Formats: sequence, C-alpha cells, structure tokens
Amino acid sequence: MRSICFYFQVHQPFRLRHYRFLDIGNRHDYFDDAKNRSIMRKVAYKCYLPANKLMLELIQQHQGKFKISYSISGTALDQFEAYAPEVLQSFIGLAETGCVEFLSETYSHSLAALKSEEEFKCQTLAHRKKIKRYFNQEPRVFRNTELIYNNQIGKVIDDLGYEGILTEGADHILDWKRPNFLYASNDKTRLKILLKNYKLSDDIAFRFSDKNWPGWPLTADKYVHWLNSVIGDQYVINLFMDYETFGEHQWESTGIFNFLKALPGTVFDRSSYLFLTPSEVIDQYQVVDKIDIPNTISWADMERDLSAWLGNNIQWDAFNQLYELEKLVKKSKDLSLKRDWKYLQTSDHFYYMCTKWFVDGDVHNYFNPYNQPYDAFIYFMNALTDFKQRLKAAVEVKEKMV
Repeated sequence: MRSICFYFQVHQPFRLRHYRFLDIGNRHDYFDDAKNRSIMRKVAYKCYLPANKLMLELIQQHQGKFKISYSISGTALDQFEAYAPEVLQSFIGLAETGCVEFLSETYSHSLAALKSEEEFKCQTLAHRKKIKRYFNQEPRVFRNTELIYNNQIGKVIDDLGYEGILTEGADHILDWKRPNFLYASNDKTRLKILLKNYKLSDDIAFRFSDKNWPGWPLTADKYVHWLNSVIGDQYVINLFMDYETFGEHQWESTGIFNFLKALPGTVFDRSSYLFLTPSEVIDQYQVVDKIDIPNTISWADMERDLSAWLGNNIQWDAFNQLYELEKLVKKSKDLSLKRDWKYLQTSDHFYYMCTKWFVDGDVHNYFNPYNQPYDAFIYFMNALTDFKQRLKAAVEVKEKMV
C-alpha cells in the first residue's frame, strides 16, 4: 500500500508597525493592529475560508478517505480569535470530521529550538494546550518552525513524548536514501521522521502558475502520473506546503482550487495511493533506516539551512539580543511583557532581515513587507530597545516589592 501524506502549515505573524526611534520610551504598541487585521481578513477570504470549505466537501465526497493535516501557529490562532473567528470555526468543523490531524509546533512560530531548550519546551506545551482546547486532539506529531531539525531537536521532542516529527527531505542529508520512507532518529529515540518530498510539494506550492515551467499547466491527471512514476517500494509521498498556497500564493485565477478539487478523485481512480495523516503513517509503516542529522536543516532556499533567518550579522545581533532577555522576562512575571516577547520571537521578523540575493532573492522579496532588510532590522531593534526599558522597570519594581 502506498500513501500520500498531505500537511499544511497555517501561519500569520504579528507584524511590527514602523516603530521609529522617537517612539522609544513613548509608545509601547509594537505591532500594527490595522495591518494585521487587514491582512488576516484578506487571506481569510482568499485562502482560509474557501480552502476549508473545499477540504470539507472533499472529505464528505470521498466518505472520509481523503485525509489531511495542519499545523496552525499560536500567532495565527490568536489572530483568528481577534480578527477572523469564522476561520477558527471552519477549522473546528474540519476537526470534527475525524479526517484531519492537527500537529504541534512552537506557539509563536519561533526559532527558540536554536537558542533556549526551556523556551522551546514552554512554547511547545502552550501550543499543545491550545490545540487541545480548540480541536480536542492530543498531538502526537511535531512540526518545528520552518521544518528546522537536527539530532538534538529530535531528542527534545522525543523527551516531550511525541512519536513523530516532520522535516525537509534535503538532498545533502539523504545521500543515497529517498524521502519517500519513514525513518528513525539516529539518537536512540523512539521518534519517527517524515521527510518532505520537496520536488512534488514545490510543483504545487511554487511552480503551479509559472508558465515558463516545463510542467505547466499542471493538471490532476499529470500530477497523478508523476506520483505513479515513483519507482520501487517507496511507500509514502509527504507533500508539505504552506496552506496559503491555495488562493494567496497561487491565486484562484491560476486554477489552483480546481486542481485541488480534482486531485483526490483522480488519485483514487488512477492510482493505488491512499491518503494518510502523519500519525497514521507512523502507525502503519515500519521504519527502513535511521537517519543522522547532526547539522541543522530547514525547508528554506537552495541551501536548506538557517541562512534565511540567521545568515547575516544583523539577524544574529537581533536574535541574540532578543534571547538575552529570557531570564528577565520570566523573572518579571508580567503578562504583557511575556506576550510581546513571545510575538517578537516569530521567525518572520528575522526572515525580513535576510540579505540573500541570487537564486532565492525573489522569494525573499515577495514575502518582505519592507523596502529593504535594514528597515526590518531598524524597526525591530527600536521596538526591542523600548521593550528592554519596560522590562528593566518591571523587574526593578518587582525587586522592590520583595
């Protein structure tokens, strides 16, 4: 039996407003509420609501044989609550079908796994509680921010009781192996590793509307032919992508919804594939080998490393200064400070500071709301400077009360 494992990342950051130097000490509202509301409402109507409606129809049409999974960041859930409650209700409706699995991740879609094991665990547990609250599921599988993974991260996730983790099927860690199997960590853990088939995933997520791509136009028939062309005993095709692929990154006018609507039926009619969730993949297949990942990998860019977020000096400076505040933030026990610090950790802030060009430059420009990466750095550091002042004052007040 061969299977397709469809996983979608749902994420929206709390974007910073243009926080000027003169705002330091005078204003403490770092996040652009109007912009965040506007973007959430736009994406809700272009992607989340129509895509969720179609997913529900496909599950019902195929009588539960079509199965999918999501990881929804805590910042996205918080924005659903504030700006688009109908989107949250539509995800709850999908959960009630029994055909949708919700995965764990860091609450604020952060890079905490690279800096603080304590904060990484805290955010993971907070996110798990949120998933239980809304979707009545106890997540068994973890998806770290940006599919970032190494052996040590796998050990922490295993210690937290998860049975599986998703990461990138990067060529340089696979060597002669293929991503279309279930693997085990090389660190004597119970953790199972599901690897993204980046070629077949990116055919949908990135290349679908590219008229210069030899595969254009992509139809369900053509895509299933490619799936059938996977040779040998490779038993699971992990298709991992941003949910915003449907309607936002690939507009409705490209035909992306029609493609999605036709795909499950074509799979059932013209192939031997089934659809499984990540937990079902873990339950139904045996691992074929262990895989050793001592150096950190991610989904991003040609390098599949951390350079999209931590590839230059300004990114490292912002990242280090942010996490230097961890002990003071927790010592303060101030809820507003904890919330702001959590939202400042979101990986997008560092992505906007990326100065990479060449092959991946267009991708970074598309997702960057700033004119240049240095603007992202300046606004972030201005906000962080004000945050430090607030934090110092809060800790001093707390110490005086002791």
